[in-house]
Amino acid sequence: GLDQLALARLIESGRYDRHLRRMRSVYGARRRILVDALATLAPQLRLGGLAAGFHAVAYLPDTAEEEAVISTARNRSIGLHGMSRYRSSGATRPPELVLGFGNVSEGAIQRGIAAIGDILTGDHAESSRILVPRNTRRTGSAGQESAD
Repeated sequence: GLDQLALARLIESGRYDRHLRRMRSVYGARRRILVDALATLAPQLRLGGLAAGFHAVAYLPDTAEEEAVISTARNRSIGLHGMSRYRSSGATRPPELVLGFGNVSEGAIQRGIAAIGDILTGDHAESSRILVPRNTRRTGSAGQESAD
């Protein structure tokens, strides 16, 4: 079909190879920006899953409420997804964020990570629902509390 002919032309001309090299550089820069922004703006987060792909996992502090972080970020026009969305059980523990960076500008990555850092450490009205005392934890998606 036409798609195969177009791809064959791109490969034969060398444009496909140039495109791949350029995109590796673009995505590598975005990955570096993400890592650097987390280290500087949200050092309380551990990062994992960066070996391949366009997503990483940010491990929130144990005292964080995943849904509260996501909802507060959304109120600041920052789109986040919690790992609980991808768990078959829907459990919100441990609290983790899935960070996509493949289709996000470097500036947006920095602004998003700065907002997450501020949400986790900031002095604002939402703080009481984002970080819960260590002796009380919400479990699962039902929001029932249990003592540690």
